[in-house]
Amino acid sequence: MADRSRSYGVATPEQIAGRSGRQVLEAMLAGELPAAPIARLMGFDLVEVGDGLAIFAGEPFADLLNPLGIIHGGWALTLIDSAAGCAAHSTLAPGFGYTTIETKVNFARPINPDSGKVRAEGRVITAGRRIIATDARITDSRGRILAHGTSTLMVFAPEG
Repeated sequence: MADRSRSYGVATPEQIAGRSGRQVLEAMLAGELPAAPIARLMGFDLVEVGDGLAIFAGEPFADLLNPLGIIHGGWALTLIDSAAGCAAHSTLAPGFGYTTIETKVNFARPINPDSGKVRAEGRVITAGRRIIATDARITDSRGRILAHGTSTLMVFAPEG
């Protein structure tokens, strides 16, 4: 589950000014900037960042169940979108932003509330000036792939 002691919110433009994407993500990890509110809602947190890499950890819980009693696929999709997006974000220079154009996910195994902690690892495949392609996978504590996918992201140049 998400770290309830962590600060959640949206950093102000002043707080992120002059920081690269990786520096912003590292500041979130260090608690200098708030983590995204969706992480608290969905029960996952950013736990590691590198160049073109972002890793999230989360624990499924009963409020995420679909009518069949398994974790809704949207939770896995959101984890993959987050890991893939933050991997892309880690490559951006100060002032640049991004948004997801498309994310495609394949589900390999059902995720249950008793699945325990899962890990979502996103990596940049290619990074152009306007488009970044990433992939991500969710694994369980035994290293089994639960879901995997790809994401295409659009880069926004600084305004001004």
